Amino acid sequence: MTAAPGSTATPESGRPEDEVATKKGRRGGKRGKKGPLGRLALFYRQIVAELRKVVWPTRSQLSTYTTVVIVFVVIMIGLVTVIDYGFSEAVKYVFG
Repeated sequence: MTAAPGSTATPESGRPEDEVATKKGRRGGKRGKKGPLGRLALFYRQIVAELRKVVWPTRSQLSTYTTVVIVFVVIMIGLVTVIDYGFSEAVKYVFG
């Protein structure tokens, strides 16, 4: 069966997704039963779990990355300074 373009019919039922969701009934499940403090605690636990997945750089990597960033920023500052000086001299030349 081919669905019309833009149709929200699911292949299993042939019914629109909204109709399927309302027929099953939406109940909050575990998240809906918790109060504000429970949701806050869940949020904190999820943050800690995600931070444990992070691969933290070693001290030498961190110093290398910091040096690269500082050098890049100094180069960009120099480039913007030269361009700014060039534009200011061009404006002085054009407008007197």
